[in-house]
Amino acid sequence: MRILGIDPGYATIGFGLVETQGPQVHMVTYGAITTPAGLPLSRRLYQIGTDMEALIGQLKPDVISIEELFFNTNLTTGIAVAHGRGVLLYAAEKCAVPLYEYTPGQVKLAVTGYGKAEKRQVMDMTRRLLKLKAVPRPDDAADALALALCHARSSTSRFPRCGDVKETI
Repeated sequence: MRILGIDPGYATIGFGLVETQGPQVHMVTYGAITTPAGLPLSRRLYQIGTDMEALIGQLKPDVISIEELFFNTNLTTGIAVAHGRGVLLYAAEKCAVPLYEYTPGQVKLAVTGYGKAEKRQVMDMTRRLLKLKAVPRPDDAADALALALCHARSSTSRFPRCGDVKETI
């Protein structure tokens, strides 16, 4: 299975493609889509959509794993990131690629075994699990590879993914 991890944004969108064969996972490629700071947000969003559709066409993933948004302190930046994420969701749907969403805690747990791991721990474990010589740069690409690893691990788990279990009373 080819899993495209996406770290959403509007200035830098990280991507990382991994391929699984049974329990084995290896990195295929990673990088970032960037948009120039001087462009209006609407133009940046258009570029993100165009570039993401081209990337999906080029890499031909079986599924996409994307991070759910987590708002920290800067709501203005968070809203722009949410716009970018919406364009990414649209591109996945337009290209008919199944999409799976994971929280930062789920990614940390899947990659490090600890849901409150620090960013550097996640990046180092991503490097180790994929047998890379160095942590991928930019950080957004490393985050995207961690998202792809998260899906690789959850898709082979016998436990249901979050959201797959319906509570009954």
